[in-house]
Amino acid sequence: MLLPHLAGVEVEEVSRTGGSVRILARTTAPLAACPGCGTVSRRVHSRYERRLLDTAIGGWEVLICLSVRRFLCLSRQCPKMTFAEQVNGLTSRHARRTPVVTAVLEAVALALGGRAGARLSGRLAVAVSRTTLIRLIRAMPDPAVEASPRVLGVDEFALRKGRSYGTLLVDVEARRPVDILDERSSESFAAWLIARPGAQVICRDRAGVYADGGARGAPHAIQVADRWHLWHNLGEAVERAVTRHRECLAAALTAPPEVPGAAPVLAPAQPGEPAPPRTGRIADRTRARHADVHRLLAEGHSLTAIAAGLGLSRNTVRRFARAASPEELLVNDGTGRQVSILDDHAAYLRERWNAGCTNAAQLWQEIHDRGYQGSRRQVRGYLARFRGNAAAPAPAPVPPKVKAVTSWIMTEPGQMDTADQASLDAILASSPQLAAVAASVRAFAVIMNERRGRKLLEPWMTAALATSEPALRSFVTGLRADQDAVTNGLALPWSSGAVEGHVNRIKMLKRQMYGRASPDLLRLRVLLADLPPGKATESVPEPEI
Repeated sequence: MLLPHLAGVEVEEVSRTGGSVRILARTTAPLAACPGCGTVSRRVHSRYERRLLDTAIGGWEVLICLSVRRFLCLSRQCPKMTFAEQVNGLTSRHARRTPVVTAVLEAVALALGGRAGARLSGRLAVAVSRTTLIRLIRAMPDPAVEASPRVLGVDEFALRKGRSYGTLLVDVEARRPVDILDERSSESFAAWLIARPGAQVICRDRAGVYADGGARGAPHAIQVADRWHLWHNLGEAVERAVTRHRECLAAALTAPPEVPGAAPVLAPAQPGEPAPPRTGRIADRTRARHADVHRLLAEGHSLTAIAAGLGLSRNTVRRFARAASPEELLVNDGTGRQVSILDDHAAYLRERWNAGCTNAAQLWQEIHDRGYQGSRRQVRGYLARFRGNAAAPAPAPVPPKVKAVTSWIMTEPGQMDTADQASLDAILASSPQLAAVAASVRAFAVIMNERRGRKLLEPWMTAALATSEPALRSFVTGLRADQDAVTNGLALPWSSGAVEGHVNRIKMLKRQMYGRASPDLLRLRVLLADLPPGKATESVPEPEI
């Protein structure tokens, strides 16, 4: 009962030697079948001893010393003259470990990789090297995929970030990876779908590579754009809109303090004074590049050609092209100065200075322990303005940052802090453009949460295009380029959540393997991992095909 794999042998002795338990055993079967031709033989040629590592007993390493026999093959047509007998469940050809221990080590290797797996195997009293664990993974069979799952998720992952990328394919219903492609291209994805038909729904992000590959490889499948990516893209558009109207953020300073139990009443908000323009080398360079990009665009050059001509990346050129003025790119805190990494620690520095601590090195060490990543010189320069004063002056009120206001607009009103809600109300009261953007965001959230994309998305896009906000119109233009998949994403229950989870797991595996994440090894660890069972999908309705 305790050692079922020893049922086919006779145990002669059990002893403890050093840190291991030795089990002496011998085979008892009167005959054996030849592995080459299957002929049964009773004629024994010779005997020899095999040593097999087994699972631990009571924390002690177990070594089985098994006496086995070689038999003569009685078939004249068989190329084998002799063969060694094998014990079912205990031995296999050329193996130095029992199948039970091999299965344990394979599970450890898939879960932890080489170094961490070797450390754990030592604690399990079946110590092997990290290289042995890697070999066990590579010896495992590569799972073959003959048909595509009904609901297929696809996304990219970095093999070498910024250089080479692969493609991950996931069964969204089972929440398990099914295959990995060594490249990120529409051709490889389309070829995979053609060779493995069966996909009815394809969940993807906004990338055109997989949209084109899915349309060519599975033209009858429904493509679903992921809702998280839609919301993220909308958030980027909102941030550009807030940056464009950041002079209105000073209106948050006019919001009265909240009185507990009283209904929020806002003081009449006045538009903030325009912030003075930023100056300096970076500001001058940004203005010059903005002028060059828009001049070349007016002459009819493409973004790629402009990027090559100016020596910039295409994403940087796109960011300059989207900005109506260079001031949108010179993001500051509303006072005309560049945001500093010391801003998050300014209140603490003033408090400690007023408490009598004026040593810049000590204060730098204190805020460094709190997460500050800057230099001592920057702290000394900040504190220099306080020297000669009896106390550090109270800081002037600063408008909320662009990212904070963007977060307020993207948050459900009922989930916001009352002070933040009051500040947002003051900003929206002073800026009709931002008020229109906030109304559009809340309407889009209703469409997304209630899955009403088929009925409400088109009217929402028409209304958004009618606004004067270029960032919102740019977002709608992107939706129209992929409108069918966007509509399906806002109407059907499928999403790329399971795919994103596995992409995150791949990042963990790459860090865990300390540079040994070659494509073949990474593929096996991703596809063969013993994952927990996915969520039940019986309650998910069938998609409308």
